[in-house]
Amino acid sequence: MDKFISLVGIVAPLDRANVDTDAIIPKQFLKSIKRSGFGPNLFDEWRYMDVGEPGMDNSKRSLNPNFILNLPRYRGASVLLARENFGCGSSREHAPWALEDYGFRAIIAPSFADIFFNNCFKNGLLPIRLVAEQVEALFKAVEANAGYKLKIDLEQQSITAPDGTVYQFEVEAFRKHCLMNGLDDIGLTLQHVGEIADYEAKYQAAQPWL
Repeated sequence: MDKFISLVGIVAPLDRANVDTDAIIPKQFLKSIKRSGFGPNLFDEWRYMDVGEPGMDNSKRSLNPNFILNLPRYRGASVLLARENFGCGSSREHAPWALEDYGFRAIIAPSFADIFFNNCFKNGLLPIRLVAEQVEALFKAVEANAGYKLKIDLEQQSITAPDGTVYQFEVEAFRKHCLMNGLDDIGLTLQHVGEIADYEAKYQAAQPWL
């Protein structure tokens, strides 16, 4: 997966609490396990005026003009601002896949569902918890300023707003290490490929009848 060290990105505000994974990527799109291609169907039921199905040409579908990601001012956003309990519902890993494929690299919210929170780190997304008052201040700032950008520095565990306000956030050291080095579960395992090969050779020598 891609490394996450720092990011300066436009913020898209999704002013809804308890956004579940079926809203993030509806169930009919879960047939594929390629990890890519889900971005066009992110928030499908809110984003389009019709019901989406796999294989549809999304460029020919009518967009919901009132949905936040369809507004020109949020085009190219890489930071998603959300409310509490983001990512609740089923444990589908397709949810972070869809967010990442769309172009988001960080999500800021007061709280996240546990499984979704863990899946984000495994797929190159940085979920950031801030207290509700800080999130509310960011919502107001984004609404008031078109093209509002935040600078996120994972090494310093800080978010810097255009007015100079700095928000500190917590992140577990191991997860921080993995994100900054682009290591998912497979990448972590491959760091020990020599040890694994050595163990397999010794095991085979000790039990040649296998």
